[in-house]
Amino acid sequence: MRLIITIFTLLLSFSCLAQPLSYYFNDDVKFDPTIPTPEQVLGYEVGQWHVRHDQLVRYMEILAQKSDRINFEVIGRTHEQRPLVMLTITAADKLANVEQTRKAHLARLADPEKAKETDQPAVVWMGYSVHGNESSGSNSALLVAYYLAAAQGKEIDTLLNNTVILLDPSLNPDGLARFANWANSNRGMNLSSDPHTREHIESWPNSRTNHYWFDLNRDWLLLQHPESRARITKFHYWKPNILTDFHEMGPNSTFFFQPGIPSRKHPITPDENVSLTKAIGNYHAKTLDEHNALYFTEESFDDFYYGKGSTYPDVNGGVGILFEQASSRGHLQETINGPLSFAFTIKNQLLTSLSTFQAAIDNRQALLDYQASFYNNAIELANDEDYKGYVVQDGADTTRSALFLDLLKQHQIKAYPLNKAVKADGKNFSAKSYFVPLAQPQYRLVKAIFSEQKRFVDNTFYDVSGWTLAHAFNLEFAAIKSGWGLDVSKNAWQQPEKPKFAELDAQYAFGFKWDNYLAPKMLNKLLQQGVQARVALSPLSAKSLASTQEFAAGSIIIPAGIQKNPQWVSLLNSAQNEFGIAITPITSGLTAKGVDLGSRMLAVVKAPKVLLVGGQGTSQYEVGEVWYYLDRFVGVAPTIVEMERFGELELSDYSHIVLAHGNYNKLSDADKIAIKTWVRKGGVIWGHKGGAKFLVDQQLLKTSYLSRRDVASAFKTDGLNYGDKDHLAGRQRIAGAIFNTKADLTHPLTFSLQRDTLPVFKNSTWLLEMSAAPFVNVLQYTQKPLLAGFTDDVNVEQVAGAAGLVAHSYGRGSVIGMTDDPVFRGYWYGTSRLLSNALFFGHTFRANAD
Repeated sequence: MRLIITIFTLLLSFSCLAQPLSYYFNDDVKFDPTIPTPEQVLGYEVGQWHVRHDQLVRYMEILAQKSDRINFEVIGRTHEQRPLVMLTITAADKLANVEQTRKAHLARLADPEKAKETDQPAVVWMGYSVHGNESSGSNSALLVAYYLAAAQGKEIDTLLNNTVILLDPSLNPDGLARFANWANSNRGMNLSSDPHTREHIESWPNSRTNHYWFDLNRDWLLLQHPESRARITKFHYWKPNILTDFHEMGPNSTFFFQPGIPSRKHPITPDENVSLTKAIGNYHAKTLDEHNALYFTEESFDDFYYGKGSTYPDVNGGVGILFEQASSRGHLQETINGPLSFAFTIKNQLLTSLSTFQAAIDNRQALLDYQASFYNNAIELANDEDYKGYVVQDGADTTRSALFLDLLKQHQIKAYPLNKAVKADGKNFSAKSYFVPLAQPQYRLVKAIFSEQKRFVDNTFYDVSGWTLAHAFNLEFAAIKSGWGLDVSKNAWQQPEKPKFAELDAQYAFGFKWDNYLAPKMLNKLLQQGVQARVALSPLSAKSLASTQEFAAGSIIIPAGIQKNPQWVSLLNSAQNEFGIAITPITSGLTAKGVDLGSRMLAVVKAPKVLLVGGQGTSQYEVGEVWYYLDRFVGVAPTIVEMERFGELELSDYSHIVLAHGNYNKLSDADKIAIKTWVRKGGVIWGHKGGAKFLVDQQLLKTSYLSRRDVASAFKTDGLNYGDKDHLAGRQRIAGAIFNTKADLTHPLTFSLQRDTLPVFKNSTWLLEMSAAPFVNVLQYTQKPLLAGFTDDVNVEQVAGAAGLVAHSYGRGSVIGMTDDPVFRGYWYGTSRLLSNALFFGHTFRANAD
């Protein structure tokens, strides 16, 4: 008897917050009993445990098997090879012909006559939990899918006959999987609501992010990750009228739905978008009112940056809707509003999913008409502009240009190769350039991604205010005011085939240029395979088979006389074919111009062994960005070590230490001494933002800095009222803008850069100051540095002339500090080369700062 009582008690404890379907759905909703409930498949009620991604996918598969309303497909794979799942849902008799429906939907956007048709369904994309630890969205997707598959009656029939619903149950499978494991493994039989319990506080790095610790909600425009690329492909395959984006926020909040702050929409977004967003918002308010749920709107969040799930639709003819639910983070948490259960958070996400459906039905024609007008008027609006489009210079780095053009193509933007050179805005563009016309369906998106706007109605931003893609790729571009003299190809750019090269035979030496974005990756692979290489620290002209070849500083020279691997020529052949980078034979060590191949100006290069410091106190985003760049584009697997384990390491095992943004005060005094000793013996240390601050504080980097407080003190505060507090804070910060720097092109850290100016991304007011020593200031902000995005004039004045990157010797080693993040969100292809140059050439310069 005692055993039975114990078992019963345990069952009660585990199910104390388990809620049946009747908790989530009104009694008047009837379900088809042949469609399995989530509990019948999972073995527990929704909200009792955090659903794992594999369980979520399995349930969706079963629903598709059991329901004739659902198509199930895998649209891609994450970094960790989890399936990205999409459900297409509509009335059973329409599902068989859903492809015809899709084509008719798109036809309305290209043909004004077809836009007059009134019998088309609205396309509604339901997206859940782009942040892995904001999991009430994905858990509610179980219930949304069940409702769409099993609900019976007039209401569901009306919905399915008037919409095509695209259900994306997990925008971030890798993050969701990590968080489900965390929350479930730290849950007890008796739930703890204490906010300080381990269940509610994840270890570093938390599962908000994807595999590489990126925020996927900022990647809709940048498309660095397979999750985003698969999603954008599907987005444009359908072009939805509504796209929902379900999130969570702090436990002591309530519930938010858009519209956000009215003055903070992007100026390119039509006002009708805001009107439709407000109209849809009324449905959420009505539903939440009926359930006595607290909520707010038109606060905190904005619709400016087009790279988020809730804003990308706004520049693509749809209406993006952000939802933010107060998070229980685990299964139960005490808040200022009382105990917040996981089940309650799921229910709110379900309720607003259902209210979205009702809004889509009632506003179907308005949504369709708005989207058709958005695209059908694009060419006319483009023709009214005082310029015709943008011309973008290709240059020597064909890989970087191709990455840029491919990004445009993924967003359905066409670029056309020039047939002859052109001059625009006082700049000369060679025939190896591209024209991006405004007069195309993606007119507004073209304007947005080339925008250099600096002044705004509201100067406070939730996210970045400048993201000009050409600046991020360090590509010269200009608006072209007229079509006169512009000769372009009839065919839009397509991804070129990888070049094929003649077989290399043994020669005195070989060389390849450092221009190509993948040159560091090719070099690293060769070095790892035992090929011996040198870097030319000054230009040279070398004799080749039938001509003289020019090699700029930074070119890689591979002499035959120092090779130890007998297969080295075969490895060169494989490398040039794999990376598409030509390797040129050199027939003599005596050069026609410049240093000879045996000169000391050809420095040894070795495969870097990188220590990347992370852990509590460091930014998981910026550590992840470094990891991602090194892994994807350099082929380097960094050793990532949390600060608390730093003292366990033998630093002599590493050639480089990288300190991304963070606070490194947790490093012990012994750790700091060990770092200095290691650098003095020949190590290369890189730090940016907080990492650079640490180097200055430890007197490793011989310069000074202006703290955020120093910069903020330049603002006058006399006569300000309490109500001015937020406005002042907005002026004092740099939320994310693009600045120009002047680069020392003779320095090894700038090898491969073609222009003496380099755009950088800045989202902090922390500033390195110029060193008084010669030869150590590699980047300096120009006197008029702001290129795009908002920065108050007071901040611009302080940034002007400050140091962007400082590098000097320290004993036999090198110290490099950068004011900004060179690999921001993975898409800053221009500045990222500074980091790879530091890995391969950081030991080659000698410059004292004392």
